[in-house]
Amino acid sequence: MTMDFKDAIKSHGDRVSKLKDQIQTEEATKNAFIMPFLQTLGYDVFNPLEVVPEYVTDIGTKKGEKIDYAILKNGIPTILIECKHWAQNLDLHDGQLLRYFHVSKAKFGILTNGIVYRFYSDLVEANKMDEKPFLEFDIVDIRDNQIEELKKFHKTYFDIESIVNTASELKYTNELKHLIAKEFTNPTEGFIRLFASQVYSRKLTEKVIEQFTNLTKKSINQYLSDLITDRLKAALNKEAEKEKQESQENVNQVDLVADNKVVTTTEEIEAYYIVKGILRQKIDVNRIFYRDAQSYFTIILDDSNRKVVCRLYLGEKRKFIGTFDEQKKETKNEILALDDIFKYSVQLLTTAENYDKG
Repeated sequence: MTMDFKDAIKSHGDRVSKLKDQIQTEEATKNAFIMPFLQTLGYDVFNPLEVVPEYVTDIGTKKGEKIDYAILKNGIPTILIECKHWAQNLDLHDGQLLRYFHVSKAKFGILTNGIVYRFYSDLVEANKMDEKPFLEFDIVDIRDNQIEELKKFHKTYFDIESIVNTASELKYTNELKHLIAKEFTNPTEGFIRLFASQVYSRKLTEKVIEQFTNLTKKSINQYLSDLITDRLKAALNKEAEKEKQESQENVNQVDLVADNKVVTTTEEIEAYYIVKGILRQKIDVNRIFYRDAQSYFTIILDDSNRKVVCRLYLGEKRKFIGTFDEQKKETKNEILALDDIFKYSVQLLTTAENYDKG
């Protein structure tokens, strides 16, 4: 591999995203998306001893039925691949792959439109393809943990026994994740009753269930919001700690300006990292700077005093954050702790985006 596998997959995903609107046919999808994907997995798509296009499989009385690709190992098919046009819904086609899988010696089947990939095996019943995939991902938006699972299918690492041993756990984990996501989005009555019965001692009437439906949705949203905030804070604290370790002995008094003896304190730096963490959702972190003055601490974009995102007044007794509207009018609000800066995330992001709209 000439580049890291993760980088190669990400690069392929970017290419698919850019080209898809120009791909008009299934054959073009194969050539532009699926063959390069197989190459990224280390297979020689031009070697018929390794990758066979239009692989022939006999299905019952139907002779000469063909599947788009078969990957061979020692002359035996190990992976069957059914391809569709990138704009097609794969839910309409998995029955066809199932029939191919049933009459072959392949252990894995892939159904793909060049963007979404679904990996199947026979975990439930031997020699019969499972109804649900054990691995599914969108190549344009693939996650790191999915890349690690996909890496097992690279020619260099491919080991049937190793993949089967982890596929079952992966399959049920994915199904549980989908179920949890579904319940969190639109909780069923059973889900509502499970939680309501533990906090409400009276009879769960229809009216009570209706009330707890709204309460459960609200509680889930609040919990997820708190979880995201906590993780962001943890990441920011880790980044701040790293800065401390790498800095010199003057870590508590950085950026001392000789002209006016302004000292940037650790508290101001921590505030800077909080704002930076908020803005990085929409703004490139390399565009975020700060300027210190005797009476306030300013965070700006593009190192420009004309693009002030906010000002922080971090006195020993009282602390304030100054936010700005479209007319660059400042509004000061008292904060009791640095964590209160998170309450102004929307204003900070809006201000930063307004500069880009300019």
